[in-house]
Amino acid sequence: MSEAVSALAGARASGLVELADAGVTGMITLRGDLPLLEGALESVLGLGLPGQRQVVTGQRGQVLWMSPDELLIVLPYAEAPGVAAALSAALGDAFATVAVVSDARALITVTGAQARDVLAKLMPVDFADFPAGSVRRTRAAQVAAALWRESETEWKLVCFRSVASYVFEALATVAQPGGEVGLYR
Repeated sequence: MSEAVSALAGARASGLVELADAGVTGMITLRGDLPLLEGALESVLGLGLPGQRQVVTGQRGQVLWMSPDELLIVLPYAEAPGVAAALSAALGDAFATVAVVSDARALITVTGAQARDVLAKLMPVDFADFPAGSVRRTRAAQVAAALWRESETEWKLVCFRSVASYVFEALATVAQPGGEVGLYR
């Protein structure tokens, strides 16, 4: 992995919500038959498989369901290479892919009581039924993104590093005071 550099260099913005660059974050894409991946996840991270569109959180990180054959592991940046190697070893000759994607992704935190309203301005997602611990792959404006809900007022959004500034600025724009929607009160 290259030297850790945040895509947004510690960017922060305030308005209807608080936006923050989550800083350098480790991310591993794990692809294969999910039941096959379960044993490797449990032995390396002590975490089980998340259900469809769910997030499992543990001491060492989070595992996000991304599709019927893909998981995203989010953990401290420095741990990603070692965890990826341990997962590869645990999977042995199994037909699976383990890829460290930390340097290709950026993580943005969206916090505040109006987070759902702000996010809904850019994302075609029904936020009425989006409980904590859920994840969705979607778009943020015109680019690919994934979003998960940490708590009542905290959300995390991951996108490609190459478009992170665009996504952050779009969120900052739609979060300006005076643009309240009030749909998700």
